[in-house]
Amino acid sequence: MKHNNLKVLVPALFLSVGLLSIQGCKPKGTQSAVSGNAAAKVYVAPGKYDEFYNFVSGGFSGQMSVYGIPSGRLLRVIPVFSVDPEKGYGYSEESKPMLNTSNGFIPWDDLHHIALSVTNSEHDGRWVFANGNNTPRIARVDLKTFRTAEIIEIPNSAGNHSSPFITENSEYVVAGTRFSVPIGDKQDVPINSYKENFKGTVSFIGVDKTSGKMNIAFQILTPGINFDLARAGKGKSAGWFFFSCYNSEKANTLLEVNASQKDKDFIMCVNWKKAEEYAKAGKGVKKAVKYAHNTYDESTHSATSTMENEVLVLDPKDCPDMIYFMPCPKSPHGCDTDPTGEFIVGSGKLAATIPVFSFTKIQAAIAAKDYDGSFDGIPVLKYASVLHGEVQKPGLGPLHTEFDEKGNAYTSFFVSSEVVKWNVQSLKVLDRIATYYSVGHLSVPGGPTKKPHGKYLIAYNKITKDRYLPTGPELAQSAQLYDISGEKMKLLLDFPTIGEPHYAEAIPAELIMKNSQKIYKIEDNKNPYAAKGDNFARVERKGNEIHVYMTSIRSHFTPDNIEGVKLGETVYFHVTNLEQDWDVPHGFAIKGANNAELLIMPGETQTLKWIPEKVGVFPMYCTDFCSALHQEMQGYIRVSPPGANVPLTFSTGKTAPAATEKKDTVKTK
Repeated sequence: MKHNNLKVLVPALFLSVGLLSIQGCKPKGTQSAVSGNAAAKVYVAPGKYDEFYNFVSGGFSGQMSVYGIPSGRLLRVIPVFSVDPEKGYGYSEESKPMLNTSNGFIPWDDLHHIALSVTNSEHDGRWVFANGNNTPRIARVDLKTFRTAEIIEIPNSAGNHSSPFITENSEYVVAGTRFSVPIGDKQDVPINSYKENFKGTVSFIGVDKTSGKMNIAFQILTPGINFDLARAGKGKSAGWFFFSCYNSEKANTLLEVNASQKDKDFIMCVNWKKAEEYAKAGKGVKKAVKYAHNTYDESTHSATSTMENEVLVLDPKDCPDMIYFMPCPKSPHGCDTDPTGEFIVGSGKLAATIPVFSFTKIQAAIAAKDYDGSFDGIPVLKYASVLHGEVQKPGLGPLHTEFDEKGNAYTSFFVSSEVVKWNVQSLKVLDRIATYYSVGHLSVPGGPTKKPHGKYLIAYNKITKDRYLPTGPELAQSAQLYDISGEKMKLLLDFPTIGEPHYAEAIPAELIMKNSQKIYKIEDNKNPYAAKGDNFARVERKGNEIHVYMTSIRSHFTPDNIEGVKLGETVYFHVTNLEQDWDVPHGFAIKGANNAELLIMPGETQTLKWIPEKVGVFPMYCTDFCSALHQEMQGYIRVSPPGANVPLTFSTGKTAPAATEKKDTVKTK
């Protein structure tokens, strides 16, 4: 028994040692890796724009970041699943519902992947989707505002890793489970009953073609395996979806060893058009389950959270010809379709080759029922029957592949720290170039579409030893920009990144910038707490609540002096930014508030909730450097003891005489 365990452990230990060795070594030519004209190729002159927007996942930051390419300049950090004190996201009363779930308010998630919306398998610049890996969720960011517009929770799921991948016309965002779990009524079961009781799901989330609003159209029940990545078909494979999956061993402990036993795992092929037909024909079963659906209204500048109560589930045993497995070596990570849709590339993390599958051969094998048995009742296609061929000795630890417009593929290799270029048709390795170090995913602008822009490649590296000034035990992760326009790849630039990027997509800037929103029109502000001018500013008491209807404009608040608040009351500051000029936000903060600031865009209204805990006079101020007199944009609020005879008053622009503290009334200006 001990000898058998050693046989299993030795390969894993060897791999681990190899990883450490490679990560700790400095490749030759590190200092001279960049050619002499690299600076000119990435230089974007002051006042000029980058060619591409690059949307990058933030990993454990729960955010999404936006960089310009080729400059590598950070343009924006978009809060999605994590509260953000800079922008007040998750702190303002209007944005808090965005982070509601069936488990309550959750201020964080692990954002691994993004996907830009497409029309006819080409980027259209409307939305970008993101996954919450921890608490299963899918978010939609509106590219007019670069704000999170919608978040939907995914029931019957755990570890939403294999997402958010989209069909060729953004009909569906698709999400597969990383962790299989017990599903249904019987959930309190022994962990070692994994093989009997644990299941996975893939969810097809419908996207309205005009508004982008999402709904869970249906889910497919799957065997208890782990889904990693996925891609939709395109062209001849349109109507299909392909998911890499590992742990076909159905292990529940020490997966590093126990989920790496078999020579091959699978790529799951889903005929989503047929699944859609089954759903419409009533083949699914509606399951009672709670999940949150959160939307942000740009007219009211407010989010609402609705709790949904059921989801339609399709079982493959009731839906023949919907799902097939095809073997893929070994513990596959990437699963990528080329621009034509004919070829599906698998990337086995522990494989010595890169398998490339043919959609034409897949269809022929299905038609001929050329099966190699079944897995949990689902047909397994014969490996040799669906294989186009294997890329031999490409590198160590292949993870992810993208494509250019010339028929070439680019695969990242984590262990050997390199990107390898190879031809999809001939399977011949054409070039390889070092990364610094341990590359995970990579991105070619338009790489997952049928129309790649084969000019640049960005590698997202996990290790940055010796690349940047040291910053203690933790170093920034890194992106590296390569020129792939010629026969040989050339390193142009590296730059640190936000969080832990997993995946990114880049899109020509012209598709987005022309639609970018600059202000919110005051007259269109439908927030019920909006004060659309100084004459609407006021302070009101409603029971135990004080509502301050405040305006902000360079460089003052109205009102900026408030008295009469009693300890024990809750104060709501409803702040409306009256500016109608691009890029003139105003901030709002108050001393002692235990949440964050507000950052209010021109024409927008946001609300800060404050429960004073002490008697005294508290300063409030604008946190944004909005003008030369930004320091003067401040005011005070007085909090008196309970029962004090201090009338509720407010003012701006005058120093009032001492008030007669008898009545609890509201004075106008």
